[in-house]
Amino acid sequence: MAPTLGMAFARIEWFSPNRDPAAHERLGALFHHSGMGFDETIARMLDPASRVSYHCLIGLDGTRCTLVPDEQVAWHAGSSRFLGRERCNDFLLGIAFAGDTHLAPLTEEQVCSALEWLGERWEPLGWDAARVVDHRQVSPGRKRDLDPAQWDRLYSEILSRFGSGRGASVSGLKSRPTGDRNAWPPPR
Repeated sequence: MAPTLGMAFARIEWFSPNRDPAAHERLGALFHHSGMGFDETIARMLDPASRVSYHCLIGLDGTRCTLVPDEQVAWHAGSSRFLGRERCNDFLLGIAFAGDTHLAPLTEEQVCSALEWLGERWEPLGWDAARVVDHRQVSPGRKRDLDPAQWDRLYSEILSRFGSGRGASVSGLKSRPTGDRNAWPPPR
């Protein structure tokens, strides 16, 4: 079922101390799941000891919480590589879905809210589908979010809404970062 576009989702702000004031390049978006509930994730992002943050967190009902302004560097990717560059934190905005996509699928509201969030940035920042990726793809073997089926679902909706643009093959419907379909998900 395709998400219903045009839904208005609640927005809140809780600014995390876990960020760098350095200018963010805003070249694309990196999707995560938080592995926790919405409120629990916000509490963790507000704790300086966690040393982790996202630019935006999306709750099950589509509510978006801004944790780091787009213009600053959030600490979401860790050791990572994309578009031939290291340190994805510096150039990819971090957006997370509350919950664990291996345990429960994204809600329609989460997908719609993510599309709305992307839509506000897509044309103004000159993005295309090749600039959108999930954590598994930038940190293969180290991270496992999003669940491959949920990434494929989200990416398909992104292509449907925004088109492939000039280079969709960089990210594509690549549900396994290594090309080895037997490597994901990693054994528990």
